[in-house]
Amino acid sequence: MIVALDATPLAVPTGGTRRYTLELAGALARNFPQDEYWLLSDQPFSPPAIAPNLRAGDPPRTAAARRWWLWGVQQEMMRRRAGVFHGTDFSVPYLPRRPSVMTVHDLSPWLHPQWQRDANRIRRRARLLLRAGIATMVVTPSAAIRREAIQYFRLPADRVAAIPLAASAQFQPVDTPRRNAFVFVGTLEPRKNVHRLIDAWHEVRRQRDVDLVLAGRIRDDFPPVKPEPGLVLLGAVPDCELPALYSSALAVVYPSLYEGFGLPVLEAMQCGALVVASNDPAICEVSGSDAAIHVDAENTRDLVEALSQIAAAPEKFEPVRDRAIARARSFSWTRTAQQTHEIYVEAQRIFKK
Repeated sequence: MIVALDATPLAVPTGGTRRYTLELAGALARNFPQDEYWLLSDQPFSPPAIAPNLRAGDPPRTAAARRWWLWGVQQEMMRRRAGVFHGTDFSVPYLPRRPSVMTVHDLSPWLHPQWQRDANRIRRRARLLLRAGIATMVVTPSAAIRREAIQYFRLPADRVAAIPLAASAQFQPVDTPRRNAFVFVGTLEPRKNVHRLIDAWHEVRRQRDVDLVLAGRIRDDFPPVKPEPGLVLLGAVPDCELPALYSSALAVVYPSLYEGFGLPVLEAMQCGALVVASNDPAICEVSGSDAAIHVDAENTRDLVEALSQIAAAPEKFEPVRDRAIARARSFSWTRTAQQTHEIYVEAQRIFKK
């Protein structure tokens, strides 16, 4: 099998979609060495040196090829003899000449447009491609998003598969002193609910001398945060530094209002961190019922109570850390790649009918 994957997410330095594309491509190449995988994009990106059967295609060189989703990607697929296209970020070729798979990470561009100001193109394009049946199969990262996608886009249930993601193998417990700080890791944007977390931390800090560390790229629409004692803004942190950050935290707090999966939650759990997360359905799928502490993300008092209890007696929550590590073991990129490969086979079968 020769598969083309949309490499456009690799053109940006950070983000969950980049992580998904990179990890999935690598796992596919390693687990299916008999196949060929081509990373295709009209945007410049640095191809990863992961496996000999994972290669990068050429950028568009003509005016026609620059009309990427209409002509350019089709030309590259013909050149590489690719039989399946996987759109890793809401896109597939406009002309259904070959079977295609589209990953729908979540429905925030449609259900919560106020959080995705720059997603107008995705909103228009992906909805048309999905409702017109251009994408042969659809992949979602959680059952919660699968249900939403089927209902919102009126998709046949047998054409939509929930395939969970995984944390990279580099996320392991690090033997490092535990700092008296709550940690948030993720893009700083409105839906991550960081300002409510700051408000809750202010309440806890009145009783306990505990810091708050915010690690992540700051998006343009994120309201500015004023510097103050105890509040640490790290900005974007390299992946290689995150395991120590997770492992050293008093708790990793992720009060997001809406998620398709919640990869930082799983990364933190795999590092043995105590996780406090929202009761968002997708996050609850990932963390399970007893491997993290769940709160009502829209209730500041609920968040204050959870953080106060941890700050007062962190040792009481060691069993939760142990369950988090055990829970994280049930996810792997090998399994994700195997299930995704099955979808490629199914897309080819359906397309031939």
